[in-house]
Order: sequence, then structure tokens, then C-alpha cells
Amino acid sequence: MKKKIIIAVVCFLALGFIGFLGSDSEAPSDATTEIVSTTLEELVAENDTKEDITDNSAVDKITEKIQEKTTEKETEKQNKPNSVGDDNSKAVLSEIPAYSGKPYAVINGNIPSFNKYELTTKGYETYASLDSLGRCGGAVASCGREIMPGIDEERGSISAVKPSGWVQAQYDCVSGKYLYNRCHLIGWQLSAENANKRNLITGTRYMNTEGMLPFENMVADYIKETGNHVAYRITPVYNGSDLVASGVQMEAYSVEDDGEGICFNVYCYNVQPGVTIDYSTGRSWSASGSVATTKKPVVAVTPTTEKQVETTQASVTYNTYAYSSKSDKFHYPSCRYAKTIKAENYCEYTGDRQGMLDKGYSPCKNCNP
Repeated sequence: MKKKIIIAVVCFLALGFIGFLGSDSEAPSDATTEIVSTTLEELVAENDTKEDITDNSAVDKITEKIQEKTTEKETEKQNKPNSVGDDNSKAVLSEIPAYSGKPYAVINGNIPSFNKYELTTKGYETYASLDSLGRCGGAVASCGREIMPGIDEERGSISAVKPSGWVQAQYDCVSGKYLYNRCHLIGWQLSAENANKRNLITGTRYMNTEGMLPFENMVADYIKETGNHVAYRITPVYNGSDLVASGVQMEAYSVEDDGEGICFNVYCYNVQPGVTIDYSTGRSWSASGSVATTKKPVVAVTPTTEKQVETTQASVTYNTYAYSSKSDKFHYPSCRYAKTIKAENYCEYTGDRQGMLDKGYSPCKNCNP
């Protein structure tokens, strides 16, 4: 009878545990050996001697164990992040609940979507190229201490970047007055990225501080406390050819502890309470129907022009001028000398020419602003 048991064991080893571990495992024989040997030990313990064990009882017992392990594995898969490309995990604008006063909405039961290559303990960051409309695509990273800013590292200027739909305006109902922020997809505190045009989108102050920042802080605090890594992906969601994203999808999953520390999949609304936004252009107005209520005239300037722009509150014509914080000259942004200004020193001023003269700047002789 002992010989029969050995034959049964050999047969199961030869089968390679088919159907149990599936394609995720590269060494099914190890698992097979463990299951078979453990099962035989249990059978011996239940019977007086090995001779009392029949080949049928061994087969039945091992089959039962395989079924149990298969069930456990399927349950484990269901609790892991879905694979990339799962439509249920990706933000679809038509399926996102309308904004109802909360800065974000949970997507796919809060389960993110990462593949096994993205769930790595090696830090990295990648950014999609701008599309034909100049819009940012997604950004994905394995956030860890190695890509975060150093202790003494200072944040650099990002004012030279004009994301798609950047038509700045001011409103009394907005904290800090300015409607738009240059929103990092992967925040500076996680990536140390400054004027990276593939990482900055036009986002409202509300989305930046109320929607995205709390999740960024959560990830940053977790990494600082544990030293672990977090798979992190931010995806702007656009409606058709709109220049301004309707919102961003934020996904994160802590790698070393299998999502115990960080696990979320949310959509942050790119809205500003009290303000109506034309997402196709980036222009805006008060939700009450009136123009922006600010102490200064409303200025609407596109990223690609220095032409005169009429304000909506005054019959005064303004220009946009470029200048360096290290120089006393001012230029039109299209001037070849303006384009040589270092990003960290680049500044812009929108107003009348006299305003620049009053600041102590003199006009460039090349573009004669």
C-alpha cells in the first residue's frame, strides 16, 4: 500500500499542480510538494499506520486541499489591485457623480489599478508627453525617499510654465484671490519636480488644496514614517478637446505592506465654489453671472500671446510683460531675450507699461515693449 501512496504522490507532482497556482507562479512543483507532504502527514496522524492509508483516500484528501488552496488564491486576487486596463478602475467622465459639495469622489470601491511592474520598491517617476493641444497626460511613480526632495532642498519657481487653459482671474471668494494654481500631478513634496511642464496642469485653488493636497500629504507622511514605497498615479480627465481638465484621478497603493498603509482611488473635481468655468478655454466668471469681483481689474491672458487684452471691469488696456528678477529690463514674452531668462528668475507682469517703469524697469531695446 505504501507503494501505491508513492505512485499517487509522483502522479500529483507530475501534474505540476495545474489549476492551483496558474500563470502567476514560476515554480508550481514547490507548492505541490508542500501540499502533498502536509496532506500525507495529516493522513498518517489520522490512521494507525501508513499501511492503513489507501491510494483513494490519499487522492481524495490531496484533491480537497488543492480546492481549498485554489479558493484562497482567488480570494487573495480579489483583494489585490485590479490589473491595468480594467475599465472599472479608470475614471470615465460620464460615470463620475456630479459635484455635490465634496472635493472628491471614490472610484471603483477605492481600489486602485496597478500592474506588477508598477508595484516596485525601487523609486521612479514617469510623465506622459503633452498632446497636440498642449495638455498634460498622466504621471506614474513609485514614490519613496529617494525621489522626494532633500531635507535642505528648496522649492523652485514654476511661474514660467503656462499649462493648457491657463486664463488666470481673481475672485474675492477664492482663498488668495487667484482662481488657478499650477497644480502638480505628482506633488513637489513627493517628486521634487519644479517647472516640469508635463507635470503641471491648470487647476483651481479648491481642487489643489481641498481635493489633491490631503491625499498627497497622506502619502508623504506615510513614506516619511515607514520608509516604504507607494505606487502613485495621477490622471487628468478631459471632456473632448477641453483645455482644462474636469478633474484628476488619484491612485495610490503602498507596496511593502500590500496596501495596508495606503490604498485609494479617487476623483478630485476641478471646480471652484462661486465660480463658473469654461473648460474648453479656461475662461471664467462669477457663478452669479457677474464678472470677477476683485480690487484689481480682471485680466484674462492666454499662454501664447502678448497682445493687448481688454479687461471686463475697466476701459484700460493692459499688456503682459516678461522680466527677470535678476535684471532691470522688461520684454514681451515672445522676445528672444525673454526666452533666455532662467526659469527660476522668470516673472510676468500684466498691466500698463507705466507700471513696469514705476517698478524701476526699463524697456528692452530689441522688442521695445
